[in-house]
Amino acid sequence: MPDSFRLLWFSEIQWDFLSTRKQRLLCRFPKNWHILFIEPYTLGRRHHWLPVKRGRVWVVSIPFLKSVPFRIGCLLNIPLLRALLSLPGTVLMLFWITILGFGSSKKIIGLSNVYWGRVAALLPCRLRFYDANDDHLAFPGSPPWLKGSLDRYLEKVQLLFSVSRELTLRLKVPVGVRTVELGNGVEFAHFASPRLDTPASLCGLKGPILGYAGAMDWLDTFLIAATARAWPDYQIVLLGPAYQLGWWKKQEAINALPNVHYFGKIEYSELPAWVQRFNLALMPLLSGELKGVSHPNKLYEYCAAGVPVLSMNYCSAVERAREVVHVALSHEEFVGMVPEALADRRVEVRQAFARQHSWDALAASMVRELEKGWQESAS
Repeated sequence: MPDSFRLLWFSEIQWDFLSTRKQRLLCRFPKNWHILFIEPYTLGRRHHWLPVKRGRVWVVSIPFLKSVPFRIGCLLNIPLLRALLSLPGTVLMLFWITILGFGSSKKIIGLSNVYWGRVAALLPCRLRFYDANDDHLAFPGSPPWLKGSLDRYLEKVQLLFSVSRELTLRLKVPVGVRTVELGNGVEFAHFASPRLDTPASLCGLKGPILGYAGAMDWLDTFLIAATARAWPDYQIVLLGPAYQLGWWKKQEAINALPNVHYFGKIEYSELPAWVQRFNLALMPLLSGELKGVSHPNKLYEYCAAGVPVLSMNYCSAVERAREVVHVALSHEEFVGMVPEALADRRVEVRQAFARQHSWDALAASMVRELEKGWQESAS
């Protein structure tokens, strides 16, 4: 076993944009792990064109070839043109991995951004793995050539981490590749430790607070509207960023309702103070091919905070949490279950459930599997 490891991770999420599985895992890796996090360029957001440190992790922004939501985007279906347009980003990526000491073949490559699949499959390394946290081929607007990028990378992996069995079954994984189901988790103490400070924005709200904290793009806004209209004396609070620019202005179904309040992205350090003020935490997510294979870490964050939870039954992780979470099968049932869920006082039961899904345990498991894979790759 070497004295240190070098891990190059291609991410689909910017490190500072949204606290996700990748950041929570990587920041817990041992001190002898040196990590370079390649984050994407995204229009309208802050970027790190010069590398920055986040703890022990180097973070740098690299533009990569993605889908283009205009008619001109069909030109990217031409392989030669696609290769030429992706060249500048690839050259910049090679420059930074060399400068930062990740150019050697004695490294591990991890991928969650499938647009980098073909390039990541060609880079020299000792061990290659895929972290399947979403079905990226099911995202709206995914180009037809994206499947080839993912399949090319999967042909080269020795290890697969997946958040759910359902997602694993959708992937074209070669025979013999070890698969580890590694779901999502929670920083238990971060959300469970009582916060005495009430966010100023919540102080003026009267009545029970029904809250949602997470990315806005998967929110079922029609269900939010139905809930708000059915319970006009309750306040619905929405916390989190949106990938779509100007998302809130476009939500005509809810932005005119007097008891729906959108506060945008809340810093991760401050999020527990907000969630602990929820009288009921909501998971009104859209069901479908994409979300059906997900594993929501907000499920464990809500439970760690001790607040009751009401969710649509949109994935197996929610179904397995029925003992501590109120689960609805339809919009009508969701709206009607609000009073019952609000009355749930099983704080200790929910927190015990959340404690079983700590990021510390998940990160330790990932490190063990990577070290095992490193040893096996020598044989």
